Amino acid sequence: MKVVRFHAPGDVRFEDVPEPEAGPGEVKIRVRNCSTCGTDVKISKFGHHHIHPPRVMGHEIAGEIVTVGDGVEGWAPGDRVQVIAAIPCGECAECRRGRMTICPNQVSMGYHFEGGFAQYMVVPKEVLKVDGLNRIPEGVSFAEASVAEPLACALNAQNLARVGDGDDVVVIGSGPIGCLHVRLARARGAARVFLVELSRQRLEMAANLVKPDAAICAAEVDPVEEIRKLTDGRGADVIITAAASGKAQEQGIQMAARQGRISFFGGLPKDKPTITCDSNLVHYRELTIVGANGSSPEHNKQALELVATGAVPVADLITHRLPLDGAIDAFGIVERGEAIKVTIEP
Repeated sequence: MKVVRFHAPGDVRFEDVPEPEAGPGEVKIRVRNCSTCGTDVKISKFGHHHIHPPRVMGHEIAGEIVTVGDGVEGWAPGDRVQVIAAIPCGECAECRRGRMTICPNQVSMGYHFEGGFAQYMVVPKEVLKVDGLNRIPEGVSFAEASVAEPLACALNAQNLARVGDGDDVVVIGSGPIGCLHVRLARARGAARVFLVELSRQRLEMAANLVKPDAAICAAEVDPVEEIRKLTDGRGADVIITAAASGKAQEQGIQMAARQGRISFFGGLPKDKPTITCDSNLVHYRELTIVGANGSSPEHNKQALELVATGAVPVADLITHRLPLDGAIDAFGIVERGEAIKVTIEP
């Protein structure tokens, strides 16, 4: 079968490998969609310390079951499924407390296990053990289901930042995650959602789809001042930094209202992980700064339901659909910011 496989930084190949078979406790699926994200671009260029090549890439996975391994119950060939990306152990102290997103033993599809840029793949027993294989609701396409994984990550972040009724929310970064954050914040009852982005072209592409209450180009104006103007000097209740930018995190603190919540959603480059924080702003405004790390199996289930009910539409965010042999080209499209969401259809 055909796969897209990482061999070394800068060496990703479209190639033939033997078709896998499901072992005990496993499920084999025919991959129908595996969507791409910025992490795929980083892996293709720089590798990852959890990836021991060669490794089939791809972690935003949806498909249909082909065969079920011995000992697997409740699943049958033809079932339409979505696969979690981050796999908690389900047994450690954090998992037992319901904190699966911060499981210290977490492993991942496309990193520790073969991923979804393939015609067929095996869902490992580790996924089934934590109830991480999810039925795709009726009326939800495979492509939409593949976007449930990044939506689940956004859901985790907005839960932690307590996004809710009447909030003014700022999303910094207008990539696919930023667009999902805008729509999710609206679904959670935000009064207004503002979108901030450095690239005018990317901002307009995203704003035309998700229709924020204001679209602010940070290359042209001071976004902190703009948010203050839009909120009559008060600042925003929630700021989500959906960009790998230390400056965005610093600006997020500055534009927060009293008792505002700042979500550091986008991680920073490992060679520059620190920012300057005005601690007095945090102290006197009683601000909350919270991280967000991936999603749990339950978040994935909730994300699929949000898509199924229409609360968070995702179909129009998929701007590019490419065959499996176009996956390497897709990384370039993502890196250049020419798309919102690119999905691969093996």
